[in-house]
Amino acid sequence: MDTLHRSLSRWKRYHIKVQLGDEDTMMSLTAKPRDMVMDLLTQLAWEGVTSWKKTFYYNSRQLEEHETLKEANFQNGSVLLLVSNPR
Repeated sequence: MDTLHRSLSRWKRYHIKVQLGDEDTMMSLTAKPRDMVMDLLTQLAWEGVTSWKKTFYYNSRQLEEHETLKEANFQNGSVLLLVSNPR
């Protein structure tokens, strides 16, 4: 049963909402648990949202670019906040 669970987790997808703090807009993204935060920034770039010098926050915690969604304890339907760095 454990092998089946691990096998199915490869196909698991998170449907995530991103709150664009500067624009007061919500965007939808789809990602895998092993995707990194950097991958989400890349998806936003493909959607036309410049993510240069911006940071993701999830559950009041700043996310690191090389952190996976599984490490950050994401769940389906999670909402992220993307804000500009103050620097």
